[in-house]
Amino acid sequence: MKNIGILFGGNSTEYNVSLESAYGVITHMDHTKYLPVLIGITRQGQWLYFNGDPKKIANNTWFEDASCRRAIIPPDAAEQSLWIFEGNHITRLALDGVFPILHGKNGEDGTVQGLLEMARIPVIGCKTLSSALCMNKDMAHRLVGAAGIRVPKSHILDREMLTDFSAQPEKASDNLLNALENKGLTLPLFVKPVCAGSSFGITKVTRKEDLAPAICQAFDHDRQVILEENIDGFEVGCAVMGNETLTIGDVDEIQLSGGFFDYEEKYTLKSSQIYVPARISREKANEIKAVARRIYRILDCRDFARIDMFLMPSGEICFNEVNTIPGFTPHSRFPGMMQSAGISFEQIIDQLIQMEVSL
Repeated sequence: MKNIGILFGGNSTEYNVSLESAYGVITHMDHTKYLPVLIGITRQGQWLYFNGDPKKIANNTWFEDASCRRAIIPPDAAEQSLWIFEGNHITRLALDGVFPILHGKNGEDGTVQGLLEMARIPVIGCKTLSSALCMNKDMAHRLVGAAGIRVPKSHILDREMLTDFSAQPEKASDNLLNALENKGLTLPLFVKPVCAGSSFGITKVTRKEDLAPAICQAFDHDRQVILEENIDGFEVGCAVMGNETLTIGDVDEIQLSGGFFDYEEKYTLKSSQIYVPARISREKANEIKAVARRIYRILDCRDFARIDMFLMPSGEICFNEVNTIPGFTPHSRFPGMMQSAGISFEQIIDQLIQMEVSL
């Protein structure tokens, strides 16, 4: 039996999402092949070994369990283990691989992947470079755009601009809108942190007076903000698994009643609906899959990722973003697309682990 570390929680705004996804992975693993080694990271960034009931992860009481012990994964290639602290004593638990289920910063951005690669512990999922690239919306768009794939027009603001938008919001907004018009960018547009996930800090701006507050909010999440063209059309996604050979799930489609697919809609579907397979022709679905395959390769993705795009009224496909650790609850998009293509949740988890861990 292989020891598979499951990293969950995290010092991130997406802490709660991580708990749900980790519970989904743990409860759909084949426990005759794999022993899940549960490693929780609190909101404050403390690492704890947890050996209690996984239901406590789902309801966020895991860190109160008596089984919790301080733990670390040392970046020492000779160790390849989890160190569990028992007073002055350290227990070493060998790790055959680690499945990071950490959404957002300090988990999906290459930081944890870099630690695991230094420790020479197989990482189940994208590695350091692709994780960092895909988390950075500006860099991902530049690379994909350079390969000839349509990306939204955009403009980057650095943190030094925050003072202007806080002190003189009307003047700063006028100056910015004039500069954007020269680049072919006009309202409505999206204001986003460059590095953030689950739509945190994102605002769709339709009025000039809402621009400065949206920019200030986005800067709460990152040191850079990206202003993006509003793309007409609807969002489609592709679940991709594999390395040398790729498996593509059925394309899904997000139908919105208004606004955009923000955090609340992603996790409640209050006023939106997801169709899988998407309500498009087989030819267009195959074209979307081919673009997703190219993006996966361009950004050096490994093992799995979800590629999100827009299908425009003209039929053109526009790249949106890559989620290197998409949601892993039974109702999440990635498992849904793969299940529609005939691959069960249990098979997904088993295949992903076997891509990195030899049985």
